[in-house]
Amino acid sequence: MSLVKVAIHGAGGRMGRRLVALGSQESQLSITAAIENSAHPALGQDAGTLAGVAPLGIAVLAQWPQMVDVAIDFSSPEGATAALEHCTANLIPLVIATTGLTDGQISAIHQSGKKIPICWAPNMSLAVNLTMRLAEQAARALKDVPQGLDVEIIERHHRYKEDSPSGTALKFGQLIADQLGATKHVHGREVQVGARTRQEIGYHAVRTGDDPGQHTIIFGMLGETIELRVAASSRDCYAQGALAAAKFLVGKKPGVYSMFDVLGLKD
Repeated sequence: MSLVKVAIHGAGGRMGRRLVALGSQESQLSITAAIENSAHPALGQDAGTLAGVAPLGIAVLAQWPQMVDVAIDFSSPEGATAALEHCTANLIPLVIATTGLTDGQISAIHQSGKKIPICWAPNMSLAVNLTMRLAEQAARALKDVPQGLDVEIIERHHRYKEDSPSGTALKFGQLIADQLGATKHVHGREVQVGARTRQEIGYHAVRTGDDPGQHTIIFGMLGETIELRVAASSRDCYAQGALAAAKFLVGKKPGVYSMFDVLGLKD
């Protein structure tokens, strides 16, 4: 099998550098392009050196290459839009791992999915996606508890994270809401807000230090509680998942795929 040629969009960022470092060690992949915006200070540097590994002979550039099998975007919402437009126009499969996307950007992803295969997920981690499936099962089993069910989601991330609640927390909430029929998603609590209604899911965001990501899903009943907690000890789990998604997309038909597809966790 020939090597899969991968372009990393957002190669100068924290996750982009980890993608370059880990992707360069993958036997089935070849990092052939490292792309950044035209004002990025890393432009012109060797992508391997920037990532803290051996030089790869690939400079960080603002231009896309002509020959690439798949691209991974781990940049910013604006960068994700630029990557989506380029890959759609050039029929390049695309992994979108960037979070904080607007409804309009998500709609554009589904439109582009009619032309190219796209893997889009708020979180690329195996453990997170497995925990999402467990949360779905818990919500399904508990939805008719006679005394009622309270669902609260607590997420922790590093101080630099811009979106809140995290895209992963919102995805947990969406999956649970689909099982419970919940209709309100409430962010935080302040002063005398009273008891949650049965139609509400609560979110709480914590930003501290360099925490790469933790999520706790609480299912509270009268007399007992279930908590599902998943935590990353480094950002490598997200990079490894994105690289697995890149390999998955090669040869796929157009469509919008999720990490559930990549990991074989579909219902």
